[in-house]
Amino acid sequence: HEQEKEQKRLALLELINYCDNVRGAFNDPSIFHDLMRMIQENLCRSLPSENYNADMEDDDEEGCFAEPSWPHLSIVYETLLRVVQSNEIDLSIKKKYIDSRFVVRLLDLFNSQDMREREYLKTITHRIYGKLTNRRALIRRSISNIFFDFIYETEKHAGIAELLEILGSIINGFAVPVKADHVKLLESALIPLHKVKSMQLYHAHLVYCMAQYIEKEQRFAIPIIGGILKFYPYGNTGKELLFLEE
Repeated sequence: HEQEKEQKRLALLELINYCDNVRGAFNDPSIFHDLMRMIQENLCRSLPSENYNADMEDDDEEGCFAEPSWPHLSIVYETLLRVVQSNEIDLSIKKKYIDSRFVVRLLDLFNSQDMREREYLKTITHRIYGKLTNRRALIRRSISNIFFDFIYETEKHAGIAELLEILGSIINGFAVPVKADHVKLLESALIPLHKVKSMQLYHAHLVYCMAQYIEKEQRFAIPIIGGILKFYPYGNTGKELLFLEE
């Protein structure tokens, strides 16, 4: 069993090497199809749901969950990263195979307990957003849906801070005047994140997003401050301080 695992790891490393050294290696649609299928089969899996700890400090890396299959997964993520940012692979092929379903499944993985996985996902999502402009609205919508589920259903999710970090740089790139779609994102998905009990885990990233909106157009200060007052955490000193600071 261990031997097979090692064989798989070496085969994946060979694929990365091939990716790096053969020009136009994946421009054959059938090869690219197989490659994306391999990536999907490995990455898109059910995640373990235990190890939630809402009180865990953000920077407390002790006792963090480590994904047992990380030695393989990390190489698959490396491969996907190369695929997404490669300028040699024909854009039309990428658009066909990095489709809506794949992007949604990838974003679902932000609930991984392993910090290393969330870091890879963050980088890859940034790159997809930058390179595949036809997937931008989908990425924003899917992140909103994850937030809705977190705010109104579960209050449990491992990757809210990372998703907010991605949104921070997306908001930074919004054109002025800000589109109605982006205003809706602020009012329906971002401001309500203030009401969640475990808010301190992602508060710094949330504040950054709020500040980005106000830098775009000062009018956003009114709904943001209104939201802060609406969700003000009376009696919870730690959270009150965060709100006052914001």
